[in-house]
Amino acid sequence: MPSPSTDVPHPQEADYEDLLSLWADLQAGLSMVLAQPRHTADLARKIRQYDLWMQNLLRQDTDTGLYLLFQLATNSAVGYSALHALVCAVLCHVTAEELKLKPVERDSLVRAAMTMNIGMTRLQDTLALQTAKPSDTQQALIRGHASASATLLRAMGVSDYLWLDIVINHHGPATSKAEFQQLEAVHRLTHILGVVDRYAAMVSPRKSRAGRSMAETVRAMLANVQVRNDPVGAALVRAIGQCPPGTFVAMDNGDTALVLRRSATANQPLVATLLNAKNQPFTPPRLHRTSTSAPKVQSALPANTVKTRINHQRLLRQGIQADRGGPLLD
Repeated sequence: MPSPSTDVPHPQEADYEDLLSLWADLQAGLSMVLAQPRHTADLARKIRQYDLWMQNLLRQDTDTGLYLLFQLATNSAVGYSALHALVCAVLCHVTAEELKLKPVERDSLVRAAMTMNIGMTRLQDTLALQTAKPSDTQQALIRGHASASATLLRAMGVSDYLWLDIVINHHGPATSKAEFQQLEAVHRLTHILGVVDRYAAMVSPRKSRAGRSMAETVRAMLANVQVRNDPVGAALVRAIGQCPPGTFVAMDNGDTALVLRRSATANQPLVATLLNAKNQPFTPPRLHRTSTSAPKVQSALPANTVKTRINHQRLLRQGIQADRGGPLLD
């Protein structure tokens, strides 16, 4: 099992190979813990270490982290449970920063996101690859998984009551329409996790269905924000953008592009243009700053609709260089 480590490269020294390797190691380690929690010594400490590891990687380069996670989340149903946990943990972290949560609340929230489904890890992986509806036995396990997860965490030494309360309530009824900041901590944090959980689940594919496009997902979230005056969905969209790094987009001139990095201007990211309006590939892809010139992003596209080979490592490297002030290399 990879060992959690806080000894990561300095942001100015890190390159894409480091980041790819470190995110892969983090996902692999978390997957092992979630799959075999009863064989994990001092599980609570291990989850805290993975949280610190995740925070260090996001401090280095949030855009690359989002790119890698959204590419994985929108393209594969394999290893769904651990990947979903990591995506939710990252999204809870950036939303917590946007909402300026207290550090202690942020910690409990993110660790609950990592472990909310620990009582049904193998079942969740099975369901992601299953084309049939859940059986009666599976449905019973699904209904009881929040309680089972909290019970397991408590038995394995987790003593943070806020962490445990978020896990046990993460599929509870929606919060009341009381002012968000006036809710008790457990209700505020459970609501944040619920919003993030639904968002991550909507964009992820299953064998029984394709993932929804980011445009559909964000549209549903913003509609909920308007109807329920919910600040959480709005904070999440502010944090990652309507089309986060790692998602495919249609440009207003008919081209198809891949978002590489966010910019200081909301929803005007750095993109790599992959296909022209006739669906012919650009070889190599062309980097383009939508914040400074046309074409602009028109809408997001489902990952399964874009059929072209992509050298993600090359694009990530070029995106990092461009973000540091380098030229938009072909």
